[in-house]
Amino acid sequence: MKIRRVGIIIRKDSPTVRQVGLKLAEWFGQRGVQAALDQIEPGMDMLTILGGDGTLLHVADQAARLEIPVIGINLGNLGFLTEVAAEEMHPALEEVLAGRVQIEERMMLRTQLVDSCGTPLDRPRFALNEAVILKGSTEPLLRLCCWADEDYVATYKADGLIISTPTGSTAYNLSAGGPIAHSGLHAILLTPICPFMLESRPVLLPPQAKVTARLAQPAERVKVMVDGVLTAVLQDGQFLTAEAATKPLRLISSPHKGYFAILRSKLNWASCDCGQPLPEAAAPRLLR
Repeated sequence: MKIRRVGIIIRKDSPTVRQVGLKLAEWFGQRGVQAALDQIEPGMDMLTILGGDGTLLHVADQAARLEIPVIGINLGNLGFLTEVAAEEMHPALEEVLAGRVQIEERMMLRTQLVDSCGTPLDRPRFALNEAVILKGSTEPLLRLCCWADEDYVATYKADGLIISTPTGSTAYNLSAGGPIAHSGLHAILLTPICPFMLESRPVLLPPQAKVTARLAQPAERVKVMVDGVLTAVLQDGQFLTAEAATKPLRLISSPHKGYFAILRSKLNWASCDCGQPLPEAAAPRLLR
């Protein structure tokens, strides 16, 4: 992958991060790479995100549609998606410019609100993490009917429902008790939020499934959130649909740590466990 033009996307309202972005633009320029701050244009070879996961989520839709690879530099808090730590920024980008790069295709969701006849009520919204149907803070539990394609799944009695990608499985889905799905999978996760019945368990669906959900009974102030952004208020007789988007997000992996190293670090698995190499005696069996 030859890098000639890059966009540097900066976390909003952070003068400190903006200074990092200006210096990074100079750094790219010294290496013959044209860099533009807070711009996403067709033909760019890469987007460099300076901030946290929220900054990356903000541009994921546009980057996916334009098929521009994205690398995230974590200058925020958690950093599941912005995998590269601040102190690793320049070494990691040197690896990218040298062509030593691995690009993951992260599945995205295409969501849309439709009426009872299937007529769209708004433009499609795209999610890298999840779409959520969520009750108002003081409202009673929702009753939500859900289908996978034309196959009825269940009527959930819960605070809401999360429709998640594998990338989003470590976000709201995880907090709601859903499973962690490896980011390399293509699948759709359904996770009820605080269900009334403990038997209401998360469901893993194939990537070609189309999820449809509606209110089983009228409720007020039912929010539809797409990657943390309020996009609609779900009314009685309306349906939220979610399916795999045509184009995935092309995410450049950190050259310094793998998927499970990130999980161990961010989720504090085994505290100080730095990882165990596969015993040499076990390796040949895996290659047969």
